[in-house]
Amino acid sequence: MALRSLSLTVLAASTALFAQPVGDKVPGFDSALLDRATDPCDNFYQFACGTWLSDHAIPADRSLWGRFDQLEQRNKDALRAILEESARKRGPDRRIGDYYSACMDETAADRRGATPLKPWFAKIDKLKDKAGLAPLLAELHLAGAAAGFAFGAQPDFKNSSTWIAAVVAGGLSLPDRDYYFDAKHEKIRGQFVEHMTKMFALSGDSQQDAAARAKAVFDFEKSLAEASLDRVSRRDPAKIYHKQPVVELAAQAPGFGWEAYFRATGAPKFDSLNVAQPAFAKRVASLAETAGLDAWRAYLRWQVLTVSAPALSKALVQEDFDFFRKTLRGVRQMPPRWRRCTEQVDGALGEALGQLYVEKMFKQESRQRMTVMVEMLGKAMDKDIRELPWMTPATKERALEKLKAVTNKIGHPAKWRDYSRIKIVRNDPLGNAVRARQEDSRHDLARIGQPVDKLEWNMTPPTVNAYYSPLNNSINFPAGILQPPFFDAKLDDAVNYGAIGAVIGHELSHGFDDQGRKYDPKGNLSDWWTAADAAEFERRAQCFVDQYSKYQPVKGVNQNGKLTLGEDTADNGGLRIAYMALMMLVAGKEMPKVDGFTPEQRFFLGWGQVWCRKATDEAAKLRAATDPHSAAQFRVNGVVSNMPEFRQAFGCAVGRPMARENACRVW
Repeated sequence: MALRSLSLTVLAASTALFAQPVGDKVPGFDSALLDRATDPCDNFYQFACGTWLSDHAIPADRSLWGRFDQLEQRNKDALRAILEESARKRGPDRRIGDYYSACMDETAADRRGATPLKPWFAKIDKLKDKAGLAPLLAELHLAGAAAGFAFGAQPDFKNSSTWIAAVVAGGLSLPDRDYYFDAKHEKIRGQFVEHMTKMFALSGDSQQDAAARAKAVFDFEKSLAEASLDRVSRRDPAKIYHKQPVVELAAQAPGFGWEAYFRATGAPKFDSLNVAQPAFAKRVASLAETAGLDAWRAYLRWQVLTVSAPALSKALVQEDFDFFRKTLRGVRQMPPRWRRCTEQVDGALGEALGQLYVEKMFKQESRQRMTVMVEMLGKAMDKDIRELPWMTPATKERALEKLKAVTNKIGHPAKWRDYSRIKIVRNDPLGNAVRARQEDSRHDLARIGQPVDKLEWNMTPPTVNAYYSPLNNSINFPAGILQPPFFDAKLDDAVNYGAIGAVIGHELSHGFDDQGRKYDPKGNLSDWWTAADAAEFERRAQCFVDQYSKYQPVKGVNQNGKLTLGEDTADNGGLRIAYMALMMLVAGKEMPKVDGFTPEQRFFLGWGQVWCRKATDEAAKLRAATDPHSAAQFRVNGVVSNMPEFRQAFGCAVGRPMARENACRVW
């Protein structure tokens, strides 16, 4: 139900100190990981990561494995220790311990089987006419089922200080709309129908009924997919912002009881809302008229079943894993139950778990270190904007105004969320999940019409990630990512600026990528560019589209440079301004070689080794179709090949693979 504000992530990060070690600590930089037989001018990623790549296999329970994932695993170990202690002691933090304990009891889950779904299936079976569809969908949405569409609060794109209501496309099970149509995904479509048939049978259907329902669900979702925007289109905020009166939605998409639905959710009264994809809303309303109640009942059963699967019996959990993880991503073995349950607690009670994580693991000195580095990167970007040869003074002035207005949040929220209204029962895993989602929905809907609290976070503190919010004009670094390999206090500034510095720069650059540049200093959707500068930006951005569209993470599978444009722009701009910041920091200082490398070389090695990573072929193909981030090797080689500073550092002649003749640059 809850809608998150538009955010741009890095899947990389920053600096911090932890009070105690947990698991194996990953060093910030390790010269033993280098492949010295490879010329850095030919393939810098292989030079930086070659030995790591040859020495590490993807674990059976992973689709991706890299130094980033090693850090994530270390954080999961820390969360597991917190949860197990909470489960034993049952003190003031007993809510997270009880949630974890209920999830961990596999024997009880097997004994219950699909029985916990019976009340929900009974509600769906009682659907006797289309008038009952709106209140039923509202109840299912509140409980977390992604049926048909999503409804919740969203900052107004043109008045980002206020929450408004929004209807957003949703309800598809496959990774992307094209999976329902593209010939190359025909096998996946067949496997999806087989998977649904097995799931329905495990939930109590006869084989005949299960097969019939699976076919009905696929046909229903295919109709929804047909009316959905593709991922590249959804990157354009103008294509997903259509604010209109509620009565206009009812007139444009008749057939569904929109106002009855809104009342049934318990949302505050509102007169207007954003209909992100009007054509999709019309399709939902059309299906309310034409699909037939049997199709709706099958589809709603499926949505309840698939969202509930992780809290049900081993057989249902295994079948859910076999399709969504094994078939789609190439994961060979299910992750251990403790890890799955840890992730579920983080998803349901993230700030309650995160508060304990911060208390036990995170030192506040980390915030101070990050603040200093953010200030340094801000100065470098200010210099970069002022010196841009292609931007006119008028647009530069507006860009500098926006840069000055960027706020940063480091580590964790200033105010922790209160989960006391959620009833957590030690032997009711599905009930716990439903009640947590219901409370999250109520929390979200209550925002409608209220001022936006720009201190709220979109990620929980233990998360290994970082993001930029264009609607808040803020950069955000959770505690979970503020440690090696992204920052290592024992290492020199050169390596740290190449890793965490580049990530800070990446997030700052998101404010000026093809999406972020469309928002003003207050986070409002507004065109502050001169026509000439906008045209020049598009020309330069196209260079990245052309460059990254040629990369193949798997033979025969090209990246979509239009999909990855924002992240590619941020990678390139981020590393460049991080280099500028390092040069400003060390100006006039004697900087000796370390491990045989100059500071400039170590800067680029710091960036390269952050991205040592492997992926299964299945995961690589899926990410090429759906992920706005380029594959790891191209995040390294694609960026350094555009930088004259890299050529100079490693003595690469123009025309070598890592020294492109027609280098791309925006920032």
